[in-house]
Amino acid sequence: MQGKGSKILMSILALLILAGLAYNMLLVYVGPNQYGIKEVKIGIRRGIQKKIYKTGLQFVLPMGFERMYLFPRDLQVFEMTNTPTRATRLHRYTKAAHIQTSDGFFVDVDLAIIYHIIDPYKVITTVGPGTMFEDNGIIPKAEPVLRQALGELSTEQFYNSPLRYEKSLKAQKILDAELRPKGIAVDDVLVRYFRYSDEIQKNIEAKKLQDQLVFKNQAEKKAAAEGAKVKKVIAEGEADIKVKLQEGDAYQVKRLAERDLYVRSKHAAGDLQVKLAEARKTALKNAALRGAGSERLVGLSMAEVYKGLDLIVLSSDGKQGVNPLDLQRTLQMFGVRKGARP
Repeated sequence: MQGKGSKILMSILALLILAGLAYNMLLVYVGPNQYGIKEVKIGIRRGIQKKIYKTGLQFVLPMGFERMYLFPRDLQVFEMTNTPTRATRLHRYTKAAHIQTSDGFFVDVDLAIIYHIIDPYKVITTVGPGTMFEDNGIIPKAEPVLRQALGELSTEQFYNSPLRYEKSLKAQKILDAELRPKGIAVDDVLVRYFRYSDEIQKNIEAKKLQDQLVFKNQAEKKAAAEGAKVKKVIAEGEADIKVKLQEGDAYQVKRLAERDLYVRSKHAAGDLQVKLAEARKTALKNAALRGAGSERLVGLSMAEVYKGLDLIVLSSDGKQGVNPLDLQRTLQMFGVRKGARP
């Protein structure tokens, strides 16, 4: 029984070994971020196959009859820098691009080229398998195109960000046009920083400082001129305000004087009318007293005077006698002259 059990265990172990060998020899795993391109080396279909294999286990004949080449599907970065970092070492890089400017100076440009494979069949048939898309695709094309596009900039124009971006975009378009027929699409060319030789860098910085000083002086001069304009406008405004206030005061005085004159004239006219009315009243009263019936009026007045007396004892004879019934004598006593009859 023990011998039979050992045979079964050995059989299982042999099957596992054979399965492992078969897996390694007959199956190839294409990752989620990979393309697979198969090469058949024997038979009537030998050569690179056009079929693109996606993620999963793919069957491959062993013993060199077939081979599966893998290519990345995700974004790739190719850096050109003189200061590689730990992150830089995760992908392909080389020294910074050495560019001659349009005015004859040289500048080292640190940049990154972002690209991805769009057709692995074109890549393997035009530039080769493996990392040939870098060695025969991106790397030999990058620096000549960068020299062509960025070399159109002068030394000072490298400091002009919009213009520098325009030239990097031009480089991206040229690279994309040259590499797309080979199955590679260039997404972007990112210029990070650049550096001239130390002597040129010092001269540029000195010139920049001088230019900035000139711009500063021009700005201060312009600011002073604008400040003078502002002060002039303020002074003119204040003068206009004073003039308007004085005009308002003068208008107010004039209107007050006109009002006072109008009031006084109306008061005078009113007083005149009152006095004329009083004079007219007096004249009419005098005329009435001189006219017919005046004696009766005096008598009525005297009657009003005597009305409040209950008893009066007067001497009625003699020169000083008073006879209230003698109206003529009473008038003479009070000094009332007899008016002319009409």
